[in-house]
Amino acid sequence: MLVVLALFVGPASLPAAEQLEQAGASHAAVAEPGIPQKAEGLVHDEFFITNSMLVTWIVALGLILFARIATRRMQEVPAGAQNFWEWLVENLYDFLEGIIGHDLVKKTFWFFATIFIFILFTNWFGLIPGVGTIGWGVQREHGFEVTRPLLRGGNADLNMTAAMAMLFFFFWIVWALQANGVKGFFLHLFGPKGESSGALKLLLIVIFFLVGFLEVFSILFRPVSLSFRLFGNIFAGEVVLLVMAFLFPLLPLPFYGLELMVGVIQAFVFAVRTLAFMKQATTAPHGGEQQH
Repeated sequence: MLVVLALFVGPASLPAAEQLEQAGASHAAVAEPGIPQKAEGLVHDEFFITNSMLVTWIVALGLILFARIATRRMQEVPAGAQNFWEWLVENLYDFLEGIIGHDLVKKTFWFFATIFIFILFTNWFGLIPGVGTIGWGVQREHGFEVTRPLLRGGNADLNMTAAMAMLFFFFWIVWALQANGVKGFFLHLFGPKGESSGALKLLLIVIFFLVGFLEVFSILFRPVSLSFRLFGNIFAGEVVLLVMAFLFPLLPLPFYGLELMVGVIQAFVFAVRTLAFMKQATTAPHGGEQQH
């Protein structure tokens, strides 16, 4: 928008060639700190491993190694890495149990805890200096310009967030069917809620049957909202940091603290929203959980 305004309000006395040259320079200055929305292949565009995939593999490998090291020599009185890992897992378990209940958390804790921890550390890994600024590029007049970063934030790639959302959607269907059965699952969507009789009951059956189709549409839209929410917030944060660094090298420092907090919040929001969907799907219409 700023570039378009500059083109229209520029001095009319300049020759056309000079106007085009200034417009191109202004566009380059604005576009220089930009981040492509699509993850790029490590070697070329068609390469099957992207820079975002590489980051997710590094984070996953780091978490696995840390967990193995922390639990290699278990002690009754934990200390160091074991103490931190047990504190994290125990608090997550208590938090999830308070939302979805004791029986369901035993079945689903492995998934929700993994999602939360993975998203959190992937968000934080994207803030490490060098991510997005080290890679292949070309030598310009003003210096070396990276055109293909080696590393890119894992959750700044819509493919990654969409994959996690679709994976949750798959397990959501499985756990909902296990908790309610096929008949109970469809009654949960299309069945009437509340107690009634006579003509009012027939009216409620028709109303809730129609409302069920809206609920199905809402369920199908959940992976979209989950993936775009996480991707949008993380991608926007990286853009803000890059623009601030382009304007002044030390300006992004206060924003790093903000992005650290945003990384926690976004991991928490993704986990809580999936937990709420899970809780809703495994709760009977009258308000009690299905026990199996």
